[in-house]
Amino acid sequence: MASFNRVILMGNLTRDPEMRHTPSGTPVTNFRLAVSETYRSRQDGQTREVVCYVDVAAWDRQAETCNQYLTKGSPVLVEGRLIYDEWKNQQGETRNRLSVRADRVQFLYSGPRREDSAAGEGGASAGAAGDKDADAVEPPLMEPDGGDDEDPPF
Repeated sequence: MASFNRVILMGNLTRDPEMRHTPSGTPVTNFRLAVSETYRSRQDGQTREVVCYVDVAAWDRQAETCNQYLTKGSPVLVEGRLIYDEWKNQQGETRNRLSVRADRVQFLYSGPRREDSAAGEGGASAGAAGDKDADAVEPPLMEPDGGDDEDPPF
């Protein structure tokens, strides 16, 4: 049976992105996206908001662009694949997490850049699936960080 793994999310970064490099030198930028949904409660008619926090990893040139231009609160549209990570913590317990490997990140507004460089247009797109280094060996998508969801997402 055929399968399909595609994720499209729009939300705001909950903190500044963090870039690192794999042992082979491939850049990886990790960030957490807050995706909110509002609905009206059937019981009391009040408008409610539910926020889903999603870990995202961008690779290669896209990782560099995301790290350079995105900051906490930046609105983005992410297209990618759902990834399942499993590891053992220090107590030997098996932990797991779902996250997204970004194939495309689209910036949804023009704002100040993280580094001192010329101003650009909004709606820019960071990288594409064709930019990936075919012979790079990729380590686990993201390190477990315990997540601090108490901080407002924007």
